[in-house]
Amino acid sequence: MHIVTRPQLPVLDLSQLSGTATEQALFLQQLRHAARDVGFFYLVGHGISDQRQQQALQLAKQFFALPSAEKKAVQMIHSPHFRGYTGVAGELTLGQPDQREQFDIMREDIVSGLPESTEPWRRLIGPNQWPAAMPGFKDEMLGWQQQLSDLTETLLGAFMQALELPADALQSTIAAGPYQHMKLIRYPGQQASSSKQGVGAHKDPGYLTLVLQGDQSGLEVLTDNGWVGAAPLPGAFVVNIGELLELASNGYLKATLHRVTSPVAGIERYSCAFFMAAQLDATVPLLQLPAHLAAEAKGPASDPRNPLFYQVGQNVLKGRLRSHRDVAASHYADLDVAS
Repeated sequence: MHIVTRPQLPVLDLSQLSGTATEQALFLQQLRHAARDVGFFYLVGHGISDQRQQQALQLAKQFFALPSAEKKAVQMIHSPHFRGYTGVAGELTLGQPDQREQFDIMREDIVSGLPESTEPWRRLIGPNQWPAAMPGFKDEMLGWQQQLSDLTETLLGAFMQALELPADALQSTIAAGPYQHMKLIRYPGQQASSSKQGVGAHKDPGYLTLVLQGDQSGLEVLTDNGWVGAAPLPGAFVVNIGELLELASNGYLKATLHRVTSPVAGIERYSCAFFMAAQLDATVPLLQLPAHLAAEAKGPASDPRNPLFYQVGQNVLKGRLRSHRDVAASHYADLDVAS
């Protein structure tokens, strides 16, 4: 097992948020500095048991161990909502294929946007695909996804408090439920003919990301000291900030480049990533930070006219179209994908 003994990223204990006033103040101070200086940290004390975490990873392993025909029956290309299975090299980051296979899940819903809709992003809304060979998989994964969503909502409120704002400062953007997107991921060992790009260097687009890792390392974060590893820490989630939250905080909260390097030949890496963002029809406010905090911001100042603030759904759709060109060609041929 590749277990980190001296983490190179901050370790924060969420249980302090419900502790004494001193503990709460310490946690918020640590959160503020980790979010401004690094944009990545380990989260412990979150209340989700190690048993529950391992159960989710085990279900991921069971899914990826299914026969190829079972996985292809739920391939993403069958879903205009970008849900389902993607094989190795089936998703692109910066135009290059990622060496991983994955299963994408979002909020289970009914179809909202017809192809002729004037708001194409509404086509993202709909049901997930589920493997017929795993009848209990749906309920387990939807329950797990909701647990992670609830945790990110708690974190989002804590970030607002760390910025000396009301905990519900962004509540209007998730009032109908935040945008949920979860990936179960398997990284195969490196092959002589393939690249080492498990996932290419990128920033996440939304508010917050939670990553649950198995035993194998591979996640790397770009810091002021170069690339550092975020090796698995038992019981912890890795948390990082997305570009939309960086934008809303006027550059105070930092969205950080990160990547995954494929494991060596003969080794597999499993993980579960959960991405939380504003609901797709939201208008995101530009938060007004206290002057002393605004002066500490390291990121670029935000322009309130930036369409990222009020075209949340359209920007999510653009990202999916760029990453999954086969789905774009099959279900979105009427759109200008490059726009």
